[in-house]
Amino acid sequence: MKFIKKSYKENLTGYLFIAPQILFFLIFLVYPIMEGVRLSLFKINYQDEVFVGLENYKRLFSDPVFVQSTINTVIFVVFIVALTVGFALFVSATIFDKNAKYVSFIRGAYYIPVMVSMVVMSMIWSFLLNPANGLIPFMARELEIASVNFLGDTRLVLPVIIFVTFATNVGQAIILYIASMIGVPKETLEAAEVDGASKLKIVFKIIIPMVKPTTIYIIIMNIIAVLKIFVVIQLLTGGGPNNASTTLMYYLYNNAFKYNQLGIASAVGVIMFLLTLALSIPQLRAMFKNN
Repeated sequence: MKFIKKSYKENLTGYLFIAPQILFFLIFLVYPIMEGVRLSLFKINYQDEVFVGLENYKRLFSDPVFVQSTINTVIFVVFIVALTVGFALFVSATIFDKNAKYVSFIRGAYYIPVMVSMVVMSMIWSFLLNPANGLIPFMARELEIASVNFLGDTRLVLPVIIFVTFATNVGQAIILYIASMIGVPKETLEAAEVDGASKLKIVFKIIIPMVKPTTIYIIIMNIIAVLKIFVVIQLLTGGGPNNASTTLMYYLYNNAFKYNQLGIASAVGVIMFLLTLALSIPQLRAMFKNN
């Protein structure tokens, strides 16, 4: 009986310690998700709510702008995540075992853009690329070189946004990879070198498999970050030209705050949530399967 009471008290103490976190989780994560799902089933005009069922979703999938936004978002996710993981792995595997001062310099150099606000970075790139008064078009005109409208060409705008976002965020991935690679046992690397393994083989056979949890974490975090991409689109292109750079988040913003279509915006939010799950769950399953 005493053992049961003691066990009950210990369990109660543990639950009391985690109660604030559970409360915040329910209020700020679970409730907004449930409310978003509920609102997506209504047509909302100011204070009036009219239940329309799945009508908002039908309207979305018949809207060519939404379809284009979805395609653009998937392109952003695939290319930015692939570039971030590939480049960060390359840089980290190249320098992690070099002189500590050299590694620290590389870390700082790549991490500086991460520390700067995305708004500031977007304004800098706008200053560089703006076809009217940007630095790069100005220099091209001065050198009598054919100027390219990077932000106004439907073929170039997506690669430009991908590059800007990648260049701003890749530093964080490099920091994480270097920290993870430093933790790889030196004995394993030395044994591979004694056995005559090349640097390339060591990277692919030892280092990359051992930092797989970090890779999965970086992939999931970048998927979530890219799905929420908004500031770069707002400041550089405004979704143009001809909706060529509109994303799901920007489409949601327009419907919620410009057109006052809160039901439509909520439906977009639900679709983004499902898309995030669809892209992230396979990574999580791979992580737990190996563990």
